[in-house]
Amino acid sequence: MNASPWPPLPLAEWRDTYATLHMWTQIVGKTRLAFAPMQNHWWQVTLYVTPRGLSTSAAPCGTRSFEIAFDLIEHRLSIQASDGCAEAFALAPMTVAEFFARYLAALRRLGIVPRLMATPVEIETAIPFADDRTHAAYDAAAARRCWQVLVQVERVLQRFRGRYLGKQSPAHFFWGSFDLAATRFCGRRAPRHPGGAPNCPDYVMVEAYSHECASCGFWPGGGAVAEPVFYAYAYPEPPGFAAHPVRPAASAYDARMREFLLPYEAVRAAAEPDRMLLEFLQSTYEACAELAHWDRAAIERPPSEWP
Repeated sequence: MNASPWPPLPLAEWRDTYATLHMWTQIVGKTRLAFAPMQNHWWQVTLYVTPRGLSTSAAPCGTRSFEIAFDLIEHRLSIQASDGCAEAFALAPMTVAEFFARYLAALRRLGIVPRLMATPVEIETAIPFADDRTHAAYDAAAARRCWQVLVQVERVLQRFRGRYLGKQSPAHFFWGSFDLAATRFCGRRAPRHPGGAPNCPDYVMVEAYSHECASCGFWPGGGAVAEPVFYAYAYPEPPGFAAHPVRPAASAYDARMREFLLPYEAVRAAAEPDRMLLEFLQSTYEACAELAHWDRAAIERPPSEWP
């Protein structure tokens, strides 16, 4: 294991592995989408951080259930069904097309036959999984470091969630955008979201943002964001949000993304990483709640009762 609980994760050093793993998680996530009953804001489709990697948790399939897990310690993909049957194969350098074929064959042997849209979402260049021979890198050490980061972030997000009494999401991993997120709601309906995510139907974002929310999380970076970051945003964004002071000093509002960003490296290098990250999560939430006039007394746990 890496000596630091917050390991380095410079994007440039694992960009190719990240791109491949992103496609693999989309394939698995779309399987959960194919079977799990609808929940608000698509919460039924997410993956979850585990002590070994990422998992779908239990998903229904007829009268059975199954779980698909990325083990990022031993680098295996496992599929386990409630009738005791199981399949697994090693995670190693291979094309997305090969992973997809091996994965579907393993599912078929378990009698699990998903109907899924076999093309990635929320990325600019969406190569069908069966045709994707571009993404084939898998650096096991880098994938493991990414998971180690997610373990730390999920742990802090759970502490942050304990401060809230209103409706809120789990701390869960969205495979479309490859980010670990937690979202708070005030209870009011939101204006219809305009959509516009690449290769993603607008109705997906309409459902995701059906109610006013303050969302935060961790993203490994990509595009114009050349480093991993923590983020926080509000939908709809209240007037004055971008200029509202937030903490710590290393955080800033990104006008292109319409989010507050805090570099992961600033947290990793801090004397007290948990404290710095909680400060960012709390101050950006307060910016949203104050400016949008949420009924904070009704939905927040008093600071004296914070876990």
